[in-house]
Amino acid sequence: MNIKTEKLSIKEKIGYALGDGAANIAWRGVSTFLLFFYTDVFGITAAAAGVLLLVARFSDGVSDVAMGVIGDRTNSKYGKFRPWILWTAIPLGVILSMLFTTPDFSPTGKIVYAYVTYILFTLIYTANNIPYGALMAVMTGDNKERTSLGSYRMVGAFGGGMIVQGALLFLVAHFGNVNPTIDILQLDKEKYEISVSSPLFVEDANIKTKNGVAKFTWANDTSLNKEATQYVSFSMEANEKYSFIVDGEENITEDQIRLINQKKGYSYSIYILSVFLALFMFLTFASTRERVSPPKSQKTNLGQDLIDLFRNKPWLILLGVGMLWTVYNSIKQGMVLYYFTNYINNQILAASYLIALMIASIGGAMITAPLGKRFGKRKLFIYAFIFSGVINALFYFCQPDDIGAIYTIGIISEIGAAIFPTLFFAMLGDAADYSEFVNGRRATGLVYSAGSFVTKFGGGVAAAIIGMVLAAYNYDGKDASTIQGAIPGIKMLMSWIPTAIALLGAALVTIYPLTQTKLDEITIELNRRRKETSD
Repeated sequence: MNIKTEKLSIKEKIGYALGDGAANIAWRGVSTFLLFFYTDVFGITAAAAGVLLLVARFSDGVSDVAMGVIGDRTNSKYGKFRPWILWTAIPLGVILSMLFTTPDFSPTGKIVYAYVTYILFTLIYTANNIPYGALMAVMTGDNKERTSLGSYRMVGAFGGGMIVQGALLFLVAHFGNVNPTIDILQLDKEKYEISVSSPLFVEDANIKTKNGVAKFTWANDTSLNKEATQYVSFSMEANEKYSFIVDGEENITEDQIRLINQKKGYSYSIYILSVFLALFMFLTFASTRERVSPPKSQKTNLGQDLIDLFRNKPWLILLGVGMLWTVYNSIKQGMVLYYFTNYINNQILAASYLIALMIASIGGAMITAPLGKRFGKRKLFIYAFIFSGVINALFYFCQPDDIGAIYTIGIISEIGAAIFPTLFFAMLGDAADYSEFVNGRRATGLVYSAGSFVTKFGGGVAAAIIGMVLAAYNYDGKDASTIQGAIPGIKMLMSWIPTAIALLGAALVTIYPLTQTKLDEITIELNRRRKETSD
């Protein structure tokens, strides 16, 4: 078969990839850190936060489809989809910053603030990301070149994820550093009385040792004495001394005590990252071009577009697949901070682990195009689901000191998981081609809008699953004494639960009808039609 190719320059592919780097500063920042921020910093219960993230996703059902329709009907000198990347760059950075801002509200006021800012975030993210995703399908009409562009996109996405996941905890430690006065009195070989004070008021101080092994109890106020825990969160009045009995580590010195203002740390860190988000979006707008247009004879008809969409079998199957891989990846990402903070007892180690996963993700994205050419997208998706899911189940057998095994399992599993989004967004473009092939009409924005909805809604489903499981084990992020009882739930959420979801995904992909042979047939026919209309 002779298939007309539309090659894109490396510069344009990199420019396009920067857009998903920006989007993932927001997306990975929210999916990895927001639930933990809500429960352990802002002070919302796990159950309430989980329900919030699920309920707010329902607004995406209307907004995503509406944005797809708007994108298809946008006409400007910059194209249909590129202008929206420009228009939403700064608003997206601003609303991301507001998500991680902590106004001093009542418990009810905090929930209201969280709902308002999160729903606004999903709406602005939609106005940015639907056009960004659709842009991929109109930059080239070659399905293989689109897969290559998808690989670049995912490298950019994982690079943005690496920035936020790798740097955020270190930035929190830097911007949230309290610089307290610390007095240490050794009581026994592994037992100390440690007193801290600060010249400034600290609303949400968090104290623990650098290694996270020693356990803290209050030294003086018996009304505060609870079960010994690896960290204590409390409010510090200016120039007041707070004393703890610390037991379980030898040779504790001042530089091994970590006292962080979490609210200040998270807010300032996200403000900085939001600036980079907007900058990357501007670069994407400036470096890309739109080349594929709907057939010239196509008349605007929303009703017919919707009818075509729901008759599009490949697209319908992709909706379910998109939901499942998003739930799978979102649970894996969303549990990292809980797992390392509460089971491994070393929160800072989560940063290097997340960087390792991002490097593995870049590798997975880079091998997707050659593997897709060898196996076809459909078979590769099935293999990746099974491979990543089975490896991920091994987390259940890891002990807190099995750091090498935890990193190895996470990295190998992530290589397979990185293939999911790379394939999925390229396959949505294929579904748009299929609709044009069968119906003689093209609604690229609408195809991507509904596909984007299920991926975002899947993130809400994942957050709800995490919240409900943690709530079932009585997890309370503000009460460290509840942590030990929640460990079985944390382990299940890190292992068997996402594995079961991955295997369901593999089963669903088996009925996807667009083989590589069929895609080549579609590409040849659409190229013929476009050539006839351009002559």
